[in-house]
Amino acid sequence: MPYKDVTPPPGGKITISGGKLSVPENPVLPFIRGDGTGPDIWAASQRVFDAAVEKAYGGKRKVSWFEVFAGETAFQKFNNWLPDDTVEAFKDYLVGIKGPLTTPVGGGIRSLNVALRQMLDLYVCLRPVQYFQGVPSPVKHPEKVEMVIFRENTEDIYAGIEYKGGTPEAQKVLDFLAKEFPKDFSKIRFGTQEKIAEYMKQAAGGHGAPPVEVGIGIKPVSAVGTIRLVKSAIEYALRNKRRSVTIVHKGNIMKFTEGAFRDWAYGAAERIFGDKVYTWAQYERTKKEKGEAAANEEQKTRTKAGALLIKDSIADITLQQVLTRPEDFDVIATLNLNGDYLSDALAAQVGGIGIAPGGNINYVTGHAIFEATHGTAPKYANQDRVNPGSVVLSGEMMFRYLGWTEVADLIIKGLNGAITSKRVTYDFARQMEGGTEIKCSEFGENIIAHM
Repeated sequence: MPYKDVTPPPGGKITISGGKLSVPENPVLPFIRGDGTGPDIWAASQRVFDAAVEKAYGGKRKVSWFEVFAGETAFQKFNNWLPDDTVEAFKDYLVGIKGPLTTPVGGGIRSLNVALRQMLDLYVCLRPVQYFQGVPSPVKHPEKVEMVIFRENTEDIYAGIEYKGGTPEAQKVLDFLAKEFPKDFSKIRFGTQEKIAEYMKQAAGGHGAPPVEVGIGIKPVSAVGTIRLVKSAIEYALRNKRRSVTIVHKGNIMKFTEGAFRDWAYGAAERIFGDKVYTWAQYERTKKEKGEAAANEEQKTRTKAGALLIKDSIADITLQQVLTRPEDFDVIATLNLNGDYLSDALAAQVGGIGIAPGGNINYVTGHAIFEATHGTAPKYANQDRVNPGSVVLSGEMMFRYLGWTEVADLIIKGLNGAITSKRVTYDFARQMEGGTEIKCSEFGENIIAHM
């Protein structure tokens, strides 16, 4: 499809065959600067990327950056929050990167980030969490936090099936439940005027009964969505010789969505990977048949022989244990909302969301968008002040995904050196003993200097 308002630069297209990317020497990579602090962060980050590519390959490889637009900038330019050109560019060139985006308030697209993920079916949200020595942290041992989260990206409550209380749509759902599933409808505490009147009477007074307004949300979780997410997590763990994959869920309460996620995950692990994995579902079967001692011995023998351990954990307990026992977790596979909470909580343990990277990936089609995980922070826009670490590390993930590991390694080396030098942006400097505050652009140059 020809582009309407943007023009791609000269360069090659990334392709995929048999699940393997083919990356030319001069790939075209679409990028979105982002809103608010996005332009400052992108300017520093692109210099880091280009310097790392040059240092790694001495001019033999080079990225052709292709700017496309979304968010507030796109709305100002084209009166469109998410132009077709932008979606087409990410479709066409497979891999790209973006800064933080403003989401319109009120009607229209609920979230531009969610829209892009769903349009391109980017079913994995990949969030690695690691500690960089010297970064201020609120916990005693942040160095123990080294996890990779595979967050399902297209289902759960983020699917966007939601109806405002008091609307005809919400009432239709309530009427359907009342008629077809009266037992379930009884769980909706204030779904009828009679129930509201009863409550107001019990409350001894009040100022008139409120209307019947019940917001309705639908939480879809599918076997296919679960299996492709868990398959990606296990393949990653096996490829990178990780210790375990933990399925995080709230299946003790939501038995047919989150509980099904756990069961489908265990079934897929055993069916697809066979002897390469050992699951707690297998452990429970052996325990039931032969006793706990036999199950313990089986798990010990299988994992010692190299099988990847697949286990599960309830979401609320997980949020506690990543603080108290972070070494128990390695790769995590979880649903959309759990993954959102968990990845931000873990980012706080290692220095904050300002240096938390993220990637949204479809491992089948090859499509991937790497992104800043923080917001636009408009009060700091155009001040050259904020930490570019989230986009820098998202770029590191992108280059590793492309197979340009030399570039990724240089970025990590440069960031480690920059932080150790204590010449850092304000968010680190104000908490770091002996830290010197420098600008966003200067921090980018400091990363380059330490490559």
